[in-house]
Formats: sequence, structure tokens, C-alpha cells
Amino acid sequence: MDWPKILHTLADATDSIALGYFGRLDLRIEYKKDLSPVTQADKEIEEYIRAAAKKIEPALGFCGEEFGQEKTALRLIIDPLDGTRNFVRGLPVFATLLGLEENGGLAAGLVSAPALGCRWWAARGQGAYLRNKNTGQEKQLRVSRITDLKKAQAFHGSLAGNEIDKISATKILSIIKKTERQRGYGDFYQHMLVAQGSGEMAFDPELKIWDIAGPKIIVEEAGGKVTAFDGGENNLAAGTAVSTNGSLHAEVLRLLR
Repeated sequence: MDWPKILHTLADATDSIALGYFGRLDLRIEYKKDLSPVTQADKEIEEYIRAAAKKIEPALGFCGEEFGQEKTALRLIIDPLDGTRNFVRGLPVFATLLGLEENGGLAAGLVSAPALGCRWWAARGQGAYLRNKNTGQEKQLRVSRITDLKKAQAFHGSLAGNEIDKISATKILSIIKKTERQRGYGDFYQHMLVAQGSGEMAFDPELKIWDIAGPKIIVEEAGGKVTAFDGGENNLAAGTAVSTNGSLHAEVLRLLR
């Protein structure tokens, strides 16, 4: 089955749903127990993906942020709107993240950010790609070749507040201070920037499986590396993630420890 093509078809529809709600003054916002926001766009996107994908492959199971998970040999991992806080505040850095898991390993992934006009995708052994609607370009992705931490560009999310603990913030700060340049993009976007060679490392100190499944295979197929902060490579539920261009990964892990 051509899963990249299927993921694109799903994302074409979810892009339309997301953009239809983006910027609306009547957007309904609810808050979960952890005080993170959820909108009707989040729910509608995930509902659509589940229903449409199930028609294509009845054996497919799901793991989604809004409607729970099943443990099946073949399942689609869904973050309907990564960056919901951005979405709510009118910031264009949000995306639908899809990761196809087969027998415990990632087989394909897609990240679609319609307000940015960008879509990244990958399939295991077939490389990673970016389509930019603004420029009309489509290209294969490769991570950067920078091997010197002092010449690196680092990406990160929040370094204060309730999204990060003080220990993680201190560790990340100690590393990025050693780099040439730092930018706080966060969420999916930082990992996609690593995949396309725009920077060398990105830190996620607190996340769920649906936050990293899609981005992970894209970074890896672009030649990079994604692990948990402790170096674990295959545990999507580890709760932390650092992506790099591969060349700097061992050094970044050493500093994180």
C-alpha cells in the first residue's frame, strides 16, 4: 500500500479543515485537565482522519491525541493540531502530524503546516521531502554537515514556565550557549528545520507519542538522528526527544547527561 500517497490525501482534507477555523473569532476553545487547549478543529481533524483512513485500510488502528489509542500491528499515530496554542493565538506555526507504525517501527510520516504552506514527509528507506506551496518547490531533504558545536544553530521551545522543568531548562541552556545561534521555534517546526538543514539540533523536554512519531522518521530519513534525552532510540513514549543532524548527536547527548 502506498502510505505516503494516502497520508497526503488525508492531509489535503485536514489542511482545509484547519484553515477553515484558523483566525475565526468564534473558535470554540476548551481546556483539558493539564490546561492545554483543544478546539473544534483538533477534534474534527482527528475524527476525519480516523474515519477516512479506516475506509482505506480496515485493519488500521489508531493512536490519537484527542480520542485515545489502540495497540495494533498497524496503526496511525495522529496529532490533529500540533501547536494548538499557536493556532488559538493566530500564529501560523501549527501542523497535522501523522506517523504510520508497523509492527512497532515507523514506516512513514507526514507533517503538514498549511498556514506556512509547507508539507514534509518520508517513508522508511525512501528519503524525506519538502513541498513548499509558496515557492512551488519540492525537494529531497538532507541534514546539515556541520560538525562543530560552535558553528551550530540550535532550536528549542519554552525555557521557562509550566512547559518545562528547571533541570531540563538548565541543561538545554548550557548546551545552546555553546552554539553560534539559537532560536525558539518549538513544537514540530524545530525538528523539520533540522531535517531540512536549517539548524543542527532541536530539544523537546516534554512530549507525547503523537508529538514525535511523524517528525522522527522525517528527520531520520533526511540523515539525522532522533532519540530520547537518555539516548533511547526506539521508545516513542519516552516523553523527551532531541533531534540533530547526526554528526553532533553524541556530543549533545553527552552534554544532556
